[in-house]
Amino acid sequence: MDSESTLILPDLAKATHVFKGGEGNPLLAPRGVFLAKNKLFVADTAQNRLFIWNELPSTETAEPDVVLGQSKNLETGRNAGGKVNASSLFYPSGIWSDGQRLMVADAWNHRVLIWHQMPTENGQPADVVLGQPDFESNQPNVEGISKAPSAQSLNWPYGIFSDGQRLWVADTGNRRVLMYNEIPTTNFAKADAVIGKPSFAERDYEHTDPIWPYSVKIGPNGQLAITDTQYYRVLLWHDWQTADQKAADVVIGQASFEGNGQNQFGWFPDAHTLNWCYDSCFYQDGLWVADTGNSRVLWFEQIPDSHNTAANNLMGQDNFKTGSENKNTIFSTEHSFYWPFQLCIEGQTMVIADTGNHRVIIKELNF
Repeated sequence: MDSESTLILPDLAKATHVFKGGEGNPLLAPRGVFLAKNKLFVADTAQNRLFIWNELPSTETAEPDVVLGQSKNLETGRNAGGKVNASSLFYPSGIWSDGQRLMVADAWNHRVLIWHQMPTENGQPADVVLGQPDFESNQPNVEGISKAPSAQSLNWPYGIFSDGQRLWVADTGNRRVLMYNEIPTTNFAKADAVIGKPSFAERDYEHTDPIWPYSVKIGPNGQLAITDTQYYRVLLWHDWQTADQKAADVVIGQASFEGNGQNQFGWFPDAHTLNWCYDSCFYQDGLWVADTGNSRVLWFEQIPDSHNTAANNLMGQDNFKTGSENKNTIFSTEHSFYWPFQLCIEGQTMVIADTGNHRVIIKELNF
């Protein structure tokens, strides 16, 4: 056994607890999680709902304060079992909030929903829809999958992020990221810039472009990270303001832009490889990456400045050489993951959507 497999890495969290949702209404494959002003938001993706807890739960189960996407708390149907409308959801994924406003990537309705005031009632309708001309439409690129994209259309948007002023949308199915200079206040607003394509109407792509951009994040010093799931990598720009004009500065998870292998075509993972990664999160001077297919979360102490940089530490596995679900067992523990999809940090509190285990992991970081 090599030394890397037996190396004991320092624990990155001083406390961990498991959260499973409501006692009689548990989570099912939650793909989105967000923490803002101590409010917890969870996209209960497989049950087409979004939950809001006004305070971060400290127990294993707790009933939500608000349920969005369904007309009744226990219902789980696509678009509440009816036609798409301002209150319905179909496979919600990415979430962003500042504690006052809320935005949700309603992926399979091919739209983003915006509440300009925090919802306080179950099933509360959204104020604004992006990607569709109205709340009753939900076709990809407005007129169907064969239609070319535009500055107003969306196709499977999975990820969103805002710095409080601007908005970025990972328009995954169109293989691009859209940027709005201001958070829209009207339906069907046009994006101001596109990252990953030479124009809003393009859908062809090169290996330097995001191939399947699932997540987009902005760092504290203006960095931009796009988690590019289908090429098992994270694309990093040192300045978001140049991202619509040039290729990424750094590739994480591959040795070059041309690389596209799961764990770089290796049998096992390593500190520098990725496998079906779905999210990233800036923290202090470094970066976390949800290495979903390896059932782990990687930690880079410094923002990488060169391709193929190795991570410094990780959660979910005992070492960098293993990547199986729940650490090679059929049972989950508070320290294991089964396909972690999304993560968010507020202060020193980290929340992780542990999708395959149908739960959220809450950690208090020790740094």
